[in-house]
Amino acid sequence: MNRKATALDVAKLAGVSRSAVSLVLNGRGDGNVAKESQVRIREAAATLNYTPNAIAVSLRNRRSRIIGIVSDQVVTSPFDGNIIAGADAVARSQGFVTVVMDTESDETRDESAVATLLDRQVDGLMYVTVGLRPLHVPLNMLRVPSVLANCFDDRPEAGVPAVIPDEVRGGREAATHLLELGHRDIAFLAGDSVYPAAPRRIQGHRDAFEAAGLPVRAGRILQVGWDIDAGFHGAMKLLDGVAVAERPTAIVCANDRLAIGVVLAANRLGLAVPQDVSVMGYDDEFRIAATMVPALTTMALPLREMGAAAMTGLLAELSEEPGNDGGASAGARRADQTLVPCRLVVRESTGPVPAGRN
Repeated sequence: MNRKATALDVAKLAGVSRSAVSLVLNGRGDGNVAKESQVRIREAAATLNYTPNAIAVSLRNRRSRIIGIVSDQVVTSPFDGNIIAGADAVARSQGFVTVVMDTESDETRDESAVATLLDRQVDGLMYVTVGLRPLHVPLNMLRVPSVLANCFDDRPEAGVPAVIPDEVRGGREAATHLLELGHRDIAFLAGDSVYPAAPRRIQGHRDAFEAAGLPVRAGRILQVGWDIDAGFHGAMKLLDGVAVAERPTAIVCANDRLAIGVVLAANRLGLAVPQDVSVMGYDDEFRIAATMVPALTTMALPLREMGAAAMTGLLAELSEEPGNDGGASAGARRADQTLVPCRLVVRESTGPVPAGRN
């Protein structure tokens, strides 16, 4: 049986010291090993099919190379697992593994979930939520470097960095898309203000009209909720029994499920989408937006991107040499919010303003 290559074998093939191999393959080559030598070391390791022993590296670095993730319902929800997928991809690329605990939206389980992960000697923690929302970070989460994804702690003293979608910009770009198609009478079926995404998207909607030098018509922003039936009833209120000249030419929805309800209402009233009324969603929900008839124009939430950005920041903090003040205050210095832009996805449900309605 062939002997497994060692770090010494790599060092001999690359013409460097064994310590240089260890520095480069453990991610500490920059500033310690010349770039040319780093290239030779990586090429030699690839040639010999050599990878460092993860357990030995962990013992030397006093790291478990495990990141704990607490979620409210991402694991049990069919929608936002992409946040964890994005985080896990980054973790794996840097030799870490992730362990996930789902509280099933029971906030009383937050602290115990964090405690369980800390007992497993995790190097860092991430808290992930389905839908943007504020939360009170469990105090024991501050014992190790931590980050929030798709949520934020609204207590200024909490000191945990957050990666969240830029909902104001998303609302603005959704309205701008329709304005650029010539629409001027645009209704917005917003979700309720229980969740902070709703007022932020409304603000973005208003900002787009202000930038275009146009007023938002009275009664054109309705906070109706988040589900299909809310979209249906909201659209019926806007479209049923209303003269063509007073009917909105486009309807923006706070999520894709509302947009389904709007399209159903339009069909009930004999209106064609987008010929009579354009419909726009938000989220780019998997198995909904692209398969609707017509396929739904929407703002895609940057789920995977948020997870990747949050994990990248967390691992960057872990790679820093610890100071005298410990990990908790290091986290406090990084108590910022990173806004990740949403992405406009144009499909078939939006089109030019109907003739005569410019």
